[in-house]
Parts: sequence; C-alpha cells; structure tokens
Amino acid sequence: MSSAMAHHPDTQPPGRPVPAARPMPAAADLFGDLLEVDARPAGGGAGRLRPALFALLPGLGVTALAGAAAAWLADHYAAPLMLMGLLIGLAFNFLNADQRLHEGLGFASKTLLRWGIVLVGFQVTLWEIADLGWPSFVAIALIILLVMAAGTLVARALGLGLAFGLLAGGSVAICGASAALALATALGEKRVNQAQLTLVLVTVSAASALAMSLYPILATSLGLGREAAGFLIGASIHDVAQALGAGYSLGEVEGQTAAIVKLTRVALLAPTLLLVTLAVPREPGGAGGGAPVPWFIAAFLGLTALNSAITLPAEVALIAKRATTILLLLAVVATGIRSPMHLLLQQGWRASMPVVAATAVSFLLALAAAEMLF
Repeated sequence: MSSAMAHHPDTQPPGRPVPAARPMPAAADLFGDLLEVDARPAGGGAGRLRPALFALLPGLGVTALAGAAAAWLADHYAAPLMLMGLLIGLAFNFLNADQRLHEGLGFASKTLLRWGIVLVGFQVTLWEIADLGWPSFVAIALIILLVMAAGTLVARALGLGLAFGLLAGGSVAICGASAALALATALGEKRVNQAQLTLVLVTVSAASALAMSLYPILATSLGLGREAAGFLIGASIHDVAQALGAGYSLGEVEGQTAAIVKLTRVALLAPTLLLVTLAVPREPGGAGGGAPVPWFIAAFLGLTALNSAITLPAEVALIAKRATTILLLLAVVATGIRSPMHLLLQQGWRASMPVVAATAVSFLLALAAAEMLF
C-alpha cells in the first residue's frame, strides 16, 4: 500500500478529526479557475493546491509577456491599450494548441477579469453620480437601455441571437472591452463563444478609437456648449481612457463633465450585469443553485458604497486604477490567445453590424440628451 493510501482520511485512527467530504462552498467562486483546478483529483489533502498553482504559471507567464508587449506598443505609438492587447493576443493565438497553457489562460480571462471589475468600485462614488442631477442620470440610464436594445434588435434581425446582441449592445452602452468581457462572463460560454467575444472586442475597440478622434471635432462643429460637449463625449465613447482623453482635449470643463458621465456609465455596469443575469435563463447544462447575484457584482457595489461613505486616500484610487488596467489587459490578451481563429474567420461582416448600429444610436441619443439638458 502506498503512503498516500496509508494516510487516506478513511483510514485515520479514531480520535483524529476527519474533514468531511462536501461540495466546495459558494465563496470558492472568488478564486474561479484556480479552485476549479484544485477541485480535480490530484492526490490527497492540501497538497493539491501547489500543483494547481504551478499549472497556472505557463499560461500566466505567456499572458504577462504578451501584455507587456502590448503596453509598450500602446505607450510608444499612442495606440489604444486594450486594442493592442487584443491584437497581440490574436498574434499569439497559435499557442492555444499547447495544453499546458490552458489553465493559466482560463484563469487570466475569467478570474483576473472579475477582480478587475471589482477594483473599479474604488474609482466611482455615488456623490459623483448625484452631482449630475436626476435628469442627467435618467438620460444616461435610458441611453444604456436603448443602445443595448438597438444592438439586440440588429443581432436578432441578422440571425445572430439574443445573447450576442446583449454582448454587442452592452459593450457599446457601458465601457467597451471591459463591459464586453464582463457580459460574456455573465452570459456564459455556451451562449457567447470565444470567437464572438473576440469579434466584439475588436469591433468595439476600433469604434472607440475612431470616436475618440472624431467626436471632439463633431462637438465643436455642432456648436455645443462646454458641458454639453463633455456630456456627449462621456455618454457615447466606449472606452474610459478614450472618453477622458477626448473630453480633456476640448478643455477642463469638458473633460470633467465627460469623466463624471463616463464613470456613471461604468457604475451602471453592475446593475446591468445583474439584470442580464436575472433576465437570461440559466446557461444550458450549467450547475444549479448558486447565488442569484455574481460575487464580483456584489463586491463592485460594496466597494462603490465604501468609497462613497468614507474618504479614501488618493493613492488607493490610483493603485486601484492601475491594477484594474493591468488585470483587464491580461484578460483581453488571454481572450485573444484562447480565441478559436477558424470560428472567428467564419463570423463575417454581419457579426460586426450590431456594434456599428449600437455605436450610431449611442452617438445620436447622447447628442439629443446633451442638447436637451444643457
């Protein structure tokens, strides 16, 4: 008999406490793929944790190297960081054939993403949202709902399905690539596959980069006031960094207004995810039970409430912002590496139309709201 069998819990002498074999608690979801690896049969006791950690290292190492390359390119060529991360990830897509990388890639694209969303709570306060006033807040909420509806309607008209429409419309309505990753997690891989997610990431990142250059010119050409221009940019540009960059390119007032409006959209990510989770039936074949609200949504809301209730040091928000950027970049890179290229190439131009339509609707609604409110 091997030593592992000799110390099996079933053979423990009387009097020694024996851990009861039971399903993993719901809180285990906090560590996502790490605990999924650890839950597999791999020997006895806590010794399983170390192999699980080592199994993540190859995939995480490749993701980190690709992310560093994307950050260098974005910094030296003034390119959108998330778009560079996605393109670098797609360039390394051939590595997905190596089974040793799968655990780490899955951990980066799921668990690191969820923690990135949680940390956004340090960057939003309820008071910033309240400063907008109820009319502006209601307008932003309506824009989000109508943009998601537009993406969904176009997707269904093209035969692409409800889930894909929610993914495309939600990514445009809220915060671009970050929202796309979060919505894909809420919808599940059986509804939105990696190829569809990658296509949305590419399209929404490109649309956001174009909007960053074009919308300030349009705001000036249309003769909008300073606050109206800031509202237009904050309510319509997808990516946070690009919305702020476009706003501050027009001036301080425009930049501050764009920042508050954009962060309000980010704050509405959590209730949007909650609504999607409750409205869309449980994923076919998914496990039953579990919390009705995903843990990372509850944590996001909790940190937002904490950040609103007490004044945290400015360094906390700065560190959280940098950590969020890093985690989301790693998630985007890993998603690109994991994407099945043959399915991505089969999507065709039709699959980009929901993002294009949602982008157009987003701009028109934001423009109408800006002219009405300011």
